[in-house]
Amino acid sequence: MLINTNVIVLSKLKYKDNDLIVKCYTEQLGVVSFLLRGVLKSKKSNTKAAYFQPLSQLQLSINYKENRSLQSVSDTKMNHVYSSLHTHVLKSAIVMFLSEVLSSTLKEEEPNESLFSYIETTLLWLDEQSEYSNFHLLFLLNLSKYLGFYPDTTSTESSYFNLREGKFESKQYDDYTISGENLILLKQLLGTTFEALPTVKINSKQRQSFLNMMLLYFELHLGSFKPPKSLQIFNQVFN
Repeated sequence: MLINTNVIVLSKLKYKDNDLIVKCYTEQLGVVSFLLRGVLKSKKSNTKAAYFQPLSQLQLSINYKENRSLQSVSDTKMNHVYSSLHTHVLKSAIVMFLSEVLSSTLKEEEPNESLFSYIETTLLWLDEQSEYSNFHLLFLLNLSKYLGFYPDTTSTESSYFNLREGKFESKQYDDYTISGENLILLKQLLGTTFEALPTVKINSKQRQSFLNMMLLYFELHLGSFKPPKSLQIFNQVFN
């Protein structure tokens, strides 16, 4: 069955001498992996290796067969050409980090158009911005909404937030309860849009602490989630 669908590239892995295995989040099929035969050698093919950079937005023609673990691609087109995401040092660090997060969290082989649209539009927004140092924090927080564990906002006046339960509480019950600067920033971001992000002023130490908290939040709610390998490099770049 031939399917044309928009996709966001999550990861790629060299296979044998000239092939690539690429995992993508597709608009119509959810997470799909592809075997691109000879793509590293052929210069005449419509499917070029350079297209498959992390978080690239493409349109693929897929020769889809159910129960096949690796699908094949008959044609590839660029859906959006980024102006800065793959060339700017800080933005490319964000891209590397978020591609790992998404590769770890997106597992379903079924469509989720609202989640696809969220990722697509926020990446396009980031590509155009000059102020974006807190982008990844709000991206992860909002991503939790689509994954089913967005914080319960019914008691935001409370003095603590329980990461395990995903809700605000009046008392500290265990080691997974946060307060202080991380709590203040969480409350700020819960009421913030991407457009208003430049008004959120925090230093690199606070940013790193909140990011570590968010990654722990993902670990607590997604059993298979592991912190990205690029985290250390990411923190070094942003510090």
